[in-house]
Amino acid sequence: MQIAFFTKLTLLLLALTTMMSNVAVVTVIPHLKDIFQVDNIEFYSRLMITLPSLMIAFLAPFLGHLIDKIGKKISIYFGLLLFSVAGTAGFYLDTIQSILFSRALLGIAIAILMIISTSLVGDYFKDQERHKFMGLQMAFTSVGGIFFVVGGGVLSDISWHYPFLIYIVGILLLPFASKYIFEISHEHTNEDIQIEEKIYFIYILAFVTMSIFYVLPTQMPFLFMNHFGASGTLAGAIISSAFIFNAIGALTFAKLKKTYHFKTIYLLGLLIVSLGFIFIGLIENIYLFFLTAPMMGFGGGLMMTSVTGWMLSLVSHKKRVKASGYLTSSLFMGQFFSPILTMPLVSIFGVQQFFEVFGFIIFFILIIVIFQSKIKLYK
Repeated sequence: MQIAFFTKLTLLLLALTTMMSNVAVVTVIPHLKDIFQVDNIEFYSRLMITLPSLMIAFLAPFLGHLIDKIGKKISIYFGLLLFSVAGTAGFYLDTIQSILFSRALLGIAIAILMIISTSLVGDYFKDQERHKFMGLQMAFTSVGGIFFVVGGGVLSDISWHYPFLIYIVGILLLPFASKYIFEISHEHTNEDIQIEEKIYFIYILAFVTMSIFYVLPTQMPFLFMNHFGASGTLAGAIISSAFIFNAIGALTFAKLKKTYHFKTIYLLGLLIVSLGFIFIGLIENIYLFFLTAPMMGFGGGLMMTSVTGWMLSLVSHKKRVKASGYLTSSLFMGQFFSPILTMPLVSIFGVQQFFEVFGFIIFFILIIVIFQSKIKLYK
């Protein structure tokens, strides 16, 4: 099937919204303790990041079934509108409770858009063409994320309200989605492959991936600003360097997939991420984060693209929306539980030493898994 340029571009732009749940406002979080004089503000601050993930995790399976019934195109309209309305609410709301409620609604919007974006990639592309587009999609969202992170950092230095305006991009995408996105009905495909049992193992991998990787947005801003005294602009610049190499990692995935199995690429990404964690724990100069952030980004790009591509390779057109819903749920369940699972270690070791300890834990588990399992290295 030949997919038009503007359809591909619209699909890339839709994917861009799915990674905006937190990156636009991540540099706002450390400032909240000075803005809201309420009890448990440290918990509420982290909840600003994880609450959208919780909504996505619990509702994505239900939303996947609902989208399958009412259609992707109508769902896109609703998702984009809700994305902008809920996302920009922090610009004019002044209580932490009301902002948290708007973040919950934002999670619903992102779940809808992520399910649709993932399933459409499976609908429009096949095999190596799909792998190439997935790499391009991840790279596009990563590079686009740079503008949101840097922009959010600069705006947060002016006023904590301003970064929320970035979510207006959802309304701007409505005309593109209306004109260039189309659905492929079940009757127009001969695929009839049932979901294999090992698809559920991929959901577990997705949960583990996000539990590990989401340590960065939930802990790194506090390390940058509270421990090293970085400005929002500098913190945004460091995080942006990770996005650049996340894009490179995603593009590298398509090349590696010609030779290696999904498992091999995933384990390679996990190894790089574990080493990145260890090095973060050893840093004494904040500018050295410009060396570790690219490691984390590159490894994460390999891991995320592998998980999504693996899932799409195992499901038929008829099951794709529902399977995408469960994958989305697994990813964001990992996001939500990431700070819950890691905060005990942070409390014991402190933020920076936690990274070193956590990196060694992942590294040793990875070595055990490689030597105890029969890993299929090649396709």
